[in-house]
Amino acid sequence: MIDKILRLGKDAAIYGLSSIVGRFLNFLLVPFYTNYLLPSEYGVVANLYAYIAFVLIVYGYGMEQAYMRFIASLEHGDRKEHFSTPFLSLAGTSVLLSGLIHLFSSPIAAWVGYPEHGELIAYSAWILCFDTLMVVPYASLRMEQKAKTFAALRILHIVLSVVLNIILIVVVQMKAEGVLIANLIASAVTFAVLLRLTGNQLVPRFSTKLYRELLRFGLPYIPSGLAAIAMQVIDRPILQALTNDATVGIYQANYRLGVLMMLVVSMFDYAWRPFFLTHARDEGAKELFARVFTYFSVLLFSVFLVVSLFIEDLVRIKIGGGYFFSPAYWEGVSIVPWVLLAYIFTGAYANFVVGVTIEKKTQYLPLVTGAGALVNIGVNYALIPQYGIMGAAYATLAAYVVMAAGIYGVSQRFYTVHYEWGKILRLLVAAGVAYGASFVWNFEPLAVESVVMKLALCLLFGVLVVAMRVVSFRELRSTASALQTKSPSLL
Repeated sequence: MIDKILRLGKDAAIYGLSSIVGRFLNFLLVPFYTNYLLPSEYGVVANLYAYIAFVLIVYGYGMEQAYMRFIASLEHGDRKEHFSTPFLSLAGTSVLLSGLIHLFSSPIAAWVGYPEHGELIAYSAWILCFDTLMVVPYASLRMEQKAKTFAALRILHIVLSVVLNIILIVVVQMKAEGVLIANLIASAVTFAVLLRLTGNQLVPRFSTKLYRELLRFGLPYIPSGLAAIAMQVIDRPILQALTNDATVGIYQANYRLGVLMMLVVSMFDYAWRPFFLTHARDEGAKELFARVFTYFSVLLFSVFLVVSLFIEDLVRIKIGGGYFFSPAYWEGVSIVPWVLLAYIFTGAYANFVVGVTIEKKTQYLPLVTGAGALVNIGVNYALIPQYGIMGAAYATLAAYVVMAAGIYGVSQRFYTVHYEWGKILRLLVAAGVAYGASFVWNFEPLAVESVVMKLALCLLFGVLVVAMRVVSFRELRSTASALQTKSPSLL
């Protein structure tokens, strides 16, 4: 069991590398854009990428998840046919849809509020096309546990995009169109490399029987995916409608301070889905999944405690003549612990989705994500007028709690996993004691004494986790022994 968990951890770290590099480079692009693009131009780009995020869910119609589910359970059959059928389907539909969007780009541009920028809609259409064409090849790399190749290609795409942005905007002096063209070229080049690596699986065969099964499994991911995207962004327009633009800016800036927790959850999820699909029928699989959830929960609450305790220090670090965060944004730091808690429940959702995926009960996903989206909208409207940005943070947490609880109930109905709830409860007590103790002292940000006390509280949490046997010394010794004896292929 330790061997398998170590493999999961290794793959999660590799997958996470591309996410970390990508987010860092994208963060660097923000001041770059603000220096070379007018606010109105940058606003056009931001809005178009929001539309792309929604439409990409429709373009993919769940083929990624369907391919991974069916290839994982394939014991006797044509693996190339299982690759080619979803790939050829996505190729046909994405080229058709992008061609239609390109053809009607001018009226679409007018409909979304940019009547003079039909070319931007056309660029967006082909970005959607190439990004969709990469779905199945990327999923193939994940199922073959080629995490390094996957990460290298993701980084290639990001680096190409950044370099082309600089060339097109600074040298060629393009504006918003330069951002989209850079993305389009980067996507096309990355797809060409990806297809060269996985193209040996592509054959001119299309199984209609398999395709019907793929659609039956994958189509429910469309409404659930749209609901998931809505949950990530719907609080911003509601907050703007009920308050003002400045409040939205403070909320957005501080929401991003939860990026570390988001990266941890994303890293885990990239590795987790192929991991549990691969081991679903192993002897002791359910015990393995329960143990993974316990270890992952320890990691998540460790991140929660560290970030929550030190976030006030981080935003006040002086850089040159200013601060890491402008003082105008400091009032929103109080939302950060709530955002971190929301991400913890996102991680729980990723764990609990096991049963729905393995037993092919994806028709329940739209109900769960839809319930979360409705809760998010309702709580936002109920709490923002009284609590402002704190109301929006509460709504985000409430929505993800509902989603985690909903998917847990559904999954347990079809695939019962006996999670180690006793250990999870003790973990919550340990985190509550350590974090609750921080309210006893009046910490002065960046003061040496305060930093020492916060470090002591982090140490207290670690001691409590071991003392309360959330993680035992025996498990730690087994993990350490495995780390020392595993081959380089594992480590």
